[in-house]
Amino acid sequence: MILALGGLYVASGIAWPLAQVRAGMPPREGLSVAVLSGGAGIALLYGGYRLPETDVRPEFFATVAVWCLRGVVAIAAVLVFLELLVDLTNVVANVLILSPLAGVAGFAAGLYDARARTRTRELELRNRELERTKAELEDTVDQLRTSNERLEEFAYAASHDLQEPMRMVSSYLQLLEKRYGDDLDEDAEEYIDFAVGGADRMRAMIESLLAYSRVSTGGEPLEPTDAEAALETILDDFAPTIEETDATITADELPTVRADPEQLEQVFRNLLSNALAFSGDDPPKVHVGADREGDEWRFSVADEGIGIEGKYQDQIFNVFERMHADQSGAGDDHGGIGLALCERIVERHGGRIWVESDPGEGATFYFTVPAVGSDADDPERPAEPDSDLI
Repeated sequence: MILALGGLYVASGIAWPLAQVRAGMPPREGLSVAVLSGGAGIALLYGGYRLPETDVRPEFFATVAVWCLRGVVAIAAVLVFLELLVDLTNVVANVLILSPLAGVAGFAAGLYDARARTRTRELELRNRELERTKAELEDTVDQLRTSNERLEEFAYAASHDLQEPMRMVSSYLQLLEKRYGDDLDEDAEEYIDFAVGGADRMRAMIESLLAYSRVSTGGEPLEPTDAEAALETILDDFAPTIEETDATITADELPTVRADPEQLEQVFRNLLSNALAFSGDDPPKVHVGADREGDEWRFSVADEGIGIEGKYQDQIFNVFERMHADQSGAGDDHGGIGLALCERIVERHGGRIWVESDPGEGATFYFTVPAVGSDADDPERPAEPDSDLI
């Protein structure tokens, strides 16, 4: 319709002035009418032709056309009103000049309105898409949560049900060796020992899976926990090992954090166990530190042992991964799952765990747990490095 209106103004802007000039109108006046009317018509033709190339949605093209008609109708109404009030001279010339210009003004206003409507519609569509995507993500999260819960339940049930058969295998093998040991040769006794050892390792792995599956479902609510008391509890448990290996374990003054007390003790237990196990030929030396970082505490467990090769540092937190190729459960009370268990516990607390190490230069394990309000009020809590605990 815009193209038709523009074509009408171009045609009338040429035909009417020519006819009037032939009838005696001054050529200059006829040329003015032709330029103003035809020029406005050309502008409408160009605008209507380029409209599909603009950012206006096709559904709002009619909006631009309506605004053009509004401009034409409005100026026509004004001219009619003036004609009734005063006797206008050359009404047709006024109509041919003013109505095309009003149409161009209406086109500009309509284009602005259509673009505003387009932006509004696109925002609505984007919001709908975001809502749909959000709903899909929420459904996916719910499905993943349900799947994870079922997987944990399955791991717990399967591990629990496997414990008794493995216990029976180990017990009957030991009973077989005890009752018929005199009738067995040296190779047979060795084979039975291998079988018993394998059954015991399998039981340890099953118990590890049980512990791993219970981190989220079996944990206690996070509460203010004295990390220093948790560490001292673990050091008491390790006292025989520390005495046997002549180990030295030092620690900074540790803060109170927001944690599950038993799970925090478990993290200290597993990290200290690894540090003591991989100390090399020299007596183990381990230091436990803590630094405040914003709204969390970063703990470190550093040893001077054999270190960890770089290719293993991204793998050691996986289930049943070993820190060293020749490791066979040493230093791991959870059958190869100790560090994976640490990661699971730390993640449950909203923290991170990682290791920094070079072969032959020891390893430092870091993990973070949330701070509590009492510590947040005193971010500059003094530390007492290298105070011997054992």
